[in-house]
Amino acid sequence: MAKETNDYRTILADLKDGIYKPVYFLMGEEPYFIDVIRDYIEHNILSEEEKSFNQEVVYASDANVSTLSVINSAKGFPMGAPYRVVIVKEAQNLRDLDNLVHYLKNPQPTTILCFAFMKKADGRKKYITDIEKSGGVLFESKPIRDNMLPSFITNLFIEKQQQIEPKAVQLMADSIGADLHKVVNEVNKLLISVPKGTPTITSEMVSQYVGISKQYNMFELKTAIINRDILKANTIVKNFAANPKQNPIIPILTLLFNTFSNLMVYYYIQDKSDGNVARELGISPYASRDYATAARNFNGWQTMRILSEIRRADAAAKGIENASANDGEILKELVFHILHDKK
Repeated sequence: MAKETNDYRTILADLKDGIYKPVYFLMGEEPYFIDVIRDYIEHNILSEEEKSFNQEVVYASDANVSTLSVINSAKGFPMGAPYRVVIVKEAQNLRDLDNLVHYLKNPQPTTILCFAFMKKADGRKKYITDIEKSGGVLFESKPIRDNMLPSFITNLFIEKQQQIEPKAVQLMADSIGADLHKVVNEVNKLLISVPKGTPTITSEMVSQYVGISKQYNMFELKTAIINRDILKANTIVKNFAANPKQNPIIPILTLLFNTFSNLMVYYYIQDKSDGNVARELGISPYASRDYATAARNFNGWQTMRILSEIRRADAAAKGIENASANDGEILKELVFHILHDKK
């Protein structure tokens, strides 16, 4: 069975401790975790001097690369180094990968062979089932769910020994989305930009250094809506309509749909303490407070109608039953329906 996404830290920990496996088959739809493991193997197993004769990095998209050529390279012995490292990038393009089963019967113990297979492989293939039997690592990199993103961002700051307030984490999650490479880049950018010795990063700092408008962003629109702050919500929507390229409608609709879907679940949670709501909805305790506010301002029937309106807006944004309305007009109409829905 392939390892789960959160085990990428375990794999990295073993590599940093010098615990190496003969084969690493990294596959899946989330490139970030694959890249992190592959990059560590590429840049840290051998010294720069040792790499000249003992490390080979190939791209499977090249016409001359085949599974047999990779296997032949992996069977070689290291020269003046403890290991030989062979890395295959874009391994999903590799020809005749079924031939890997022959190498897995007796992998070269002094070779570290790494495949970066940038999609999910067919689990029925024999080479997949034989990888862990050979003592290798089979790792599936799965996209992280939206409700896991704040935790992922928080852990990045913990690794850098930097405190960040929950609202700032949520603002980054809502505004950047689940492109993990982009998330990591923005975190690094933020850490470089904040004044040295900053005890806690705030949402104001995120707005300033990451380039997210403090007044006009999805997070603030959601907050205005759940508080039924008509003036603020309309002001934000007007700004979005004037700057459609900086504020694409689909992520906004996704955020609102997830919010009201969670609100529907919230009604049925008996223990509405912050901690329990966070566990039930898979969100941070900070974010759970929003649902107590939303529940006071929207009842169950309203929430059902709002979800229907968001689905209709999503269809219109994709050109379904929409002759001429642009994204700004669609969003204005949606927010009007949400805020003026009668109990």
